[in-house]
Amino acid sequence: MTSSLAATYTIASVPGDGIGPETVAAARRVLDAVSADHRFSLEWRDYPWGCDHYLETGAMMDVDGIASLATSDAILLGAVGRPDVPDHVSLWGLLIPIRRSFDQFVSLRPARLLKGVASPLAASRTGLDVVIVRENTEGEYSEIGGRIFRGRDDEMAVQEAVFTRRGIERIARYAFDLARTRSGRVASATKSNGIVHTMPFWDEVVSEVAAEYPDVELTRYHVDALAALLVLDPGAFDVVLGSNLFGDILSDLTAALAGSIGIAPCGNLDPTRRNPSMFEPIHGSAPDIVGKGIANPIGQIWSAALMLDHLGEQAAAARLVRSIETVLASGISTPDLGGDHGTDAVTDAVIASFLDAEASL
Repeated sequence: MTSSLAATYTIASVPGDGIGPETVAAARRVLDAVSADHRFSLEWRDYPWGCDHYLETGAMMDVDGIASLATSDAILLGAVGRPDVPDHVSLWGLLIPIRRSFDQFVSLRPARLLKGVASPLAASRTGLDVVIVRENTEGEYSEIGGRIFRGRDDEMAVQEAVFTRRGIERIARYAFDLARTRSGRVASATKSNGIVHTMPFWDEVVSEVAAEYPDVELTRYHVDALAALLVLDPGAFDVVLGSNLFGDILSDLTAALAGSIGIAPCGNLDPTRRNPSMFEPIHGSAPDIVGKGIANPIGQIWSAALMLDHLGEQAAAARLVRSIETVLASGISTPDLGGDHGTDAVTDAVIASFLDAEASL
């Protein structure tokens, strides 16, 4: 714990839709307790954007939304989406504009086995402790393309993927730098046997970057084989590097292998720190359980821990993650994990565990 009030951080809070407001409220309670104990300050700014805002105004966020968010040190985002708003509207109206306007080119998604969380890998001898490093601003998720002849038998859609040398180099360097702090191994996802232009280019640039890191082992896998091996031999992997699409899919897979997408965190990072980074759980808005008080807050709270680490509060972040682990290992969990505790009870337990850890120091 720091000895004096060290810093004040301005945090933009965007609760989103469905269970988003419930999990963001839970994470904020935890963060307020953490900041008080570690003697830094959080200044919250609320932005009620999302699908409700879209249905009321025709836009997912205010016209000056990006400019407003730019004044914050970080963004805490809840789940976004609701059944009566098309997914591409909610995604391209809020999440993707934030990622791209702030050049959050790293999507960082850790996944590991935790005591108290049942996993399909329970019988695995090698365990799971991976970090998916996903390119977050280009690749397969581009706006280039279109549809013609709508409603006709010969209707057609074209979608272009965009890979730049700069984009591949910087995400690869991030992955190799991260691997140096872990096991020194990077697995790169490709599909160069079937995608004949972008994926060979990806492989070439990743290999060029790898040459700058002789202490890091690079292994290249076709993404379908990689997905199978993550199930069959998860301990063989540590840092997994993927394009926007491949990283998205593989991070959902590893979250499921860890036992639940409800506990999986995500950081959308601008490592240069010129812009605010954004932190969110990767789960959906779960409209079927809204208002029931049983939403799992762990993914949001773990994302908040990633936020603290990015802001430079590494001690508080590490302690918060340990508190999450302690609570789950004790059997306190929401129904999606097989438990019988509600959102507030799990949140209270994380706060209590965090404060107990301080008392034991």
